[in-house]
Amino acid sequence: MSLPVISVAQMREWEQATWATGRTEAEVVRRVGQAVALRALQLTRSGNLILLLAGKGHNGDDVRAAQPHLADRRCELLEVNSPGSDLPRLTAALAKRPTLVVDGLFGIGLNRPLDQDWIQYIQTLNASALRVLAVDVPSGLNADTGANFGAVVGAETTLTVGAPKQGLLCSTAAESVGRLEVVTHVGLARCPCTGGLNWIMPSDFAGWPPRRAAQAHKGSFGHVLVVAGSVGYHGAAVLATRGAQRAQPGLVTLVTLPGVYTPVAAQLQAAMVRPLAEGEAFKPTQCSAALIGPGLAAAELPRELIAFARRLWREAAHPVVVDASALDWLEPGERPRSALRILTPHPGEAARLLGCEPAQVQADRPQALRQLSRRFGNAWVVLKGQHTLIGRSEGEILVNSTGNPQLAQGGSGDVLAGFIAGWLAQPAAQREPGRALAFAVWHHGAAADALSSRQPNWTIEDLADAIGNVRLD
Repeated sequence: MSLPVISVAQMREWEQATWATGRTEAEVVRRVGQAVALRALQLTRSGNLILLLAGKGHNGDDVRAAQPHLADRRCELLEVNSPGSDLPRLTAALAKRPTLVVDGLFGIGLNRPLDQDWIQYIQTLNASALRVLAVDVPSGLNADTGANFGAVVGAETTLTVGAPKQGLLCSTAAESVGRLEVVTHVGLARCPCTGGLNWIMPSDFAGWPPRRAAQAHKGSFGHVLVVAGSVGYHGAAVLATRGAQRAQPGLVTLVTLPGVYTPVAAQLQAAMVRPLAEGEAFKPTQCSAALIGPGLAAAELPRELIAFARRLWREAAHPVVVDASALDWLEPGERPRSALRILTPHPGEAARLLGCEPAQVQADRPQALRQLSRRFGNAWVVLKGQHTLIGRSEGEILVNSTGNPQLAQGGSGDVLAGFIAGWLAQPAAQREPGRALAFAVWHHGAAADALSSRQPNWTIEDLADAIGNVRLD
């Protein structure tokens, strides 16, 4: 099940609940050490040098507990007690260019500014530009606020224990945290904490989507309408349609502008493609979900198209996903209470819709999501970016746990929007829209992670082929 995003105080409460059951700190440290070692092994190869930095506290204990499990790696352990006098040892160790540095200097208990010796120690480590695996939290980071205590270790990967700490998700912490991963099976008791933010786990999708009936036919899985593509942006229509097809709805119809019909139709086989006739009173074919927006960015668009998008948003009884340029066509206000509406903005688009700067959106992403949902009739919002958020004006907000910076390519959002719409066309997904959205967003990131693990230079066309294929077992 999803994990709550917690504060330092809640983590302490969780620890105390664990000790009350008779479980010991030593056992938890042992298991965390094993998890740290496993991740370090995955990030290195046999014979590589790993530099272990162990401070005085429990994070240092975690790193020390990892060392016995790194038998086929060359390891150097630095016990760091006095950063001023220990700095020459760090400099000498960094000169050996270890493949990985494991940071266990400070944990979530740090609550005071660092002195100049510690600041210099951390800055020396960062200046080496080596890959760093941080244990629980990058040393020097405030795990509640995402601020730093004068300096913070810049990690490539942060392996946090139990559940994500709220400061690790702040935009101010992003470059220090790097990729955030959670190790859960370390002997802690069941988490007693709840929160408004919840970290998506693969186990959230157990038994979902439901198994397809043996006698099912294409009419059983819905019909998605995609309205996308204009001159100069025809690829977005193709990518969104391919994304929709990967969700395997029964039928997919793409309506595109006449100027790009030929190149778009030539790249699609199973989808039905038709051009929007000039002056047509836009009346789509019967469908069970619609996506509008990808690639509709040409300087001049038919007025009928924009009017249709607004009418679709106000009146359609089926789910409507609005993406990209079409987001700017919406008029704030109410919508039919029973109808699903989904907005998929990136931070810049969210800022335009809210009349603020992107930095303001990034400073408090959950609040921006809530405001957008309220502004547009309690619509579901998929606020894209690192740790994409999924939610509405009230209730839980889900935090995506997959994905990497290689998703920052044109067309990535088009594939996601199509994949979302392809799922929401299907009756099973319409009954559980939050779960369907989480499933789609999680798979989008997981496909990118799988591609990155195999090759360094994949494209969005590769993503369109891979999305949905990551196994959950």
